[in-house]
Amino acid sequence: MTTKEIKSEIQKSLENVPESVLHDILEILRLAENQTNESFNLIKNLKDILSEDKELLERLAK
Repeated sequence: MTTKEIKSEIQKSLENVPESVLHDILEILRLAENQTNESFNLIKNLKDILSEDKELLERLAK
């Protein structure tokens, strides 16, 4: 995909995202603007780990 196509797909997806999530997405985008690729990859990896282990984390929290 070209950069233009990716931006277009992001815009389409944003139209369907619940309003409650938009603030979080904006924060992530602003973080991405100010991060190096390496730093952003670390953030992405942490997000992936947390989402993969969401059920486990919820059970541990109880």
